[in-house]
Amino acid sequence: MTTVMKKTEKNEPRKRILHPIPPLYSADSRILILGSFPSVKSRETAFFYGHPQNRFWKLLSLLLGAPFPETIAERRAFLLAHGIAVWDVIASCEIFGSSDASIRNAVPNDLRQILDGAQIRQVYVNGQTAGKLYRKYHEKPLREIYGDCAKAVILPSTSPANAAWNMDRLQEAWRVILDSL
Repeated sequence: MTTVMKKTEKNEPRKRILHPIPPLYSADSRILILGSFPSVKSRETAFFYGHPQNRFWKLLSLLLGAPFPETIAERRAFLLAHGIAVWDVIASCEIFGSSDASIRNAVPNDLRQILDGAQIRQVYVNGQTAGKLYRKYHEKPLREIYGDCAKAVILPSTSPANAAWNMDRLQEAWRVILDSL
């Protein structure tokens, strides 16, 4: 998967990585939640939000009043049962580790496959970097085709790096997804 290497500010190699996880959605998906690009842990587990400290799964289980999904199979079933599609904005990029700030030379994913194959009412992005990348690559052309549902709502990141947002604040901000479910 590694094809190009450049040096970061820390003099460490930035690797070109291809997104290894296919989108998860069904014809019944009503919202699409997009991250920026999978973390190292997510790439290792081959599923979204794989870092044990990421609050994505705990947050969704609290918001939806559902049991916490522990395994990848449970997480897939959980998302599909609740009408939630997930993927990432970027298909490939140069990145150092899991650092969104290090993303360079991004190539966007083709999100039309989800928007054509599901009943998406609203697109949400998990964090500011995902929001910035979505607006840069996707929002205008997708709104021309799919209308206002493609105008992304930017939510605070569930990443453990976003320590300024505790679980109570995240729940309050993310509660908006319930309106489209």
